[in-house]
Amino acid sequence: MYSWLFRHLPGPLWVRILISAAALAGAVFLLFDVVFPWLADVTNLTDATVG
Repeated sequence: MYSWLFRHLPGPLWVRILISAAALAGAVFLLFDVVFPWLADVTNLTDATVG
């Protein structure tokens, strides 16, 4: 899957590496900025079960 995606990116090797790095950085940013805070609100993982 990743090799297929990498082969279909435009440009020479260094451009494909930059595009892949930017996409990875965008995915990580989206996870930390949107998904993880939403998941923390939905689940109660910070509640202590020991009294």
